[in-house]
Parts: sequence; C-alpha cells; structure tokens
Amino acid sequence: MTAPPSAREHLARRLVAVGEGERTALRDVYDLTSAKLLGICLRILGDRDEAEDVLQDVYIAVWNKADRFDPARASPITWLATIARNRAIDRLRQRGSRGDSAPVEAAEALPDEAPDALSLLEGRQEAVRLRGCLGELDVRSRDLIASAFFGGRTYDDLARAGAMPLGTVKSIVRRGLQRLKGCLEA
Repeated sequence: MTAPPSAREHLARRLVAVGEGERTALRDVYDLTSAKLLGICLRILGDRDEAEDVLQDVYIAVWNKADRFDPARASPITWLATIARNRAIDRLRQRGSRGDSAPVEAAEALPDEAPDALSLLEGRQEAVRLRGCLGELDVRSRDLIASAFFGGRTYDDLARAGAMPLGTVKSIVRRGLQRLKGCLEA
C-alpha cells in the first residue's frame, strides 16, 4: 500500500490538471491556496477590496499559465505566491501612478510570503531534528526565532509587538540561534 500524497504533491498534481484544462482542479487549487494568496495581496496592497480583485486576476493567470508549471523546478505554493506577489506589486505600481498610495518600493520591505522554511522541511528528518532542538530553547527565544525565520517577521516588528528594545530582541535571537546551532551540530 502506498502512502497518500503530501499536501505539496497533491497541490502540484492539481496544478498540472489545471494546465490540462480541468476546471474542477482550478477550484481545488483555489480552495487550497486562496487564503494564503489573499494574505499576500492584502499585505502588499493594504486594502481588502483591492486584494480580492487582484486575487481574481491571480487565478485567471493560474488558469492561463498552469501548463507552464513544472513541479520539478518549483514548489507549487512558491509558484503561486510569486504570481500573487507580482500581480499585487503591479497593482501597487498602477495605484502609485495615481499618487494616492505608498511607492512600489514599499513592497520590497515586506517579508517574503513564500512558504516558510519550516514547512519546506516538512516530512524530512531535518524537520524532526529542528523541532526537537527548538523545543529545547526557552519559550521567548523559540517564539522570536520562529516568528523571525519561519514567519517572515522583522526584528523591528517583533520588538514593537513584544514591547522590547530592538537590541534585546536581537540579543535573544542571537543567543537562541547559538544554542540551536549547538544542538543541531551535536
């Protein structure tokens, strides 16, 4: 008996099916990814109505380009997130030309919303080791490291959210990373 496909494999198969013109596969891809892709669009644009409008453009692009998706070259969620990010930045540029928004360069300061490092390690032995070593850290170090490296948050954002000085956050993360490195090398 074979193991069921991973979420990544399932999404990749559905994208390939979209590329073959299967409409129900597009619905599956939408159901599996729309929340994440809307989050990317919303984070870049800052306006829900506009983000939803861009999301519709994203799935039109997916329908038209899915035949070019190659699961051997890219993770399906990375491929989709790139389309969403590019469409949202394009919309930001259009909006910027009207002079009623932040410059497009503001999008570059946003954390990358591609799948986080931990989810890319899922199912691998490294993920088990990493989780075990993270579990050995104190709660504050573990939470800050996970938020920064796996959640894409900046140190400045973490300092504001935790009402801590920026230097304190950096020190906690640095010490935590040193302990994590020692655990992983052991």
